[in-house]
Amino acid sequence: MNYLGTIIEESLEDKNVLKKVKILNTKVEAVTEAHQTPWLKQWTLHKAEIDEAQADNMAAVISSDLDYSHKGAWYADFKNNDWHYIIFKGKIFKIARADYTGYRQAKAYGLRLGIPEYQVDFSPDID
Repeated sequence: MNYLGTIIEESLEDKNVLKKVKILNTKVEAVTEAHQTPWLKQWTLHKAEIDEAQADNMAAVISSDLDYSHKGAWYADFKNNDWHYIIFKGKIFKIARADYTGYRQAKAYGLRLGIPEYQVDFSPDID
């Protein structure tokens, strides 16, 4: 089963990553103070589909391409009914969808990087 997720264009050092996934739709969202990315005026959110056979490879590509040149950190994630990839720069969590411990570990990691808590609301209960 293929994976669905969101990739924020502004989080990428090399936008060519977006050519390697199927973009289903795109939404531009104004950045607010709560986003904690004052160097940006907007986020461009691409809902993407990732082929199941390419999921591990795409997670690695995205992980190496996330831009950490500013104070804040970025993550991307994609999931299907069985697995959830939560991707940080240099760190990938592949979590079984029923694994509450794995989700807690990914959330704790994101918080240590300085990602706002409301943005790391990972849970097996959220589709």
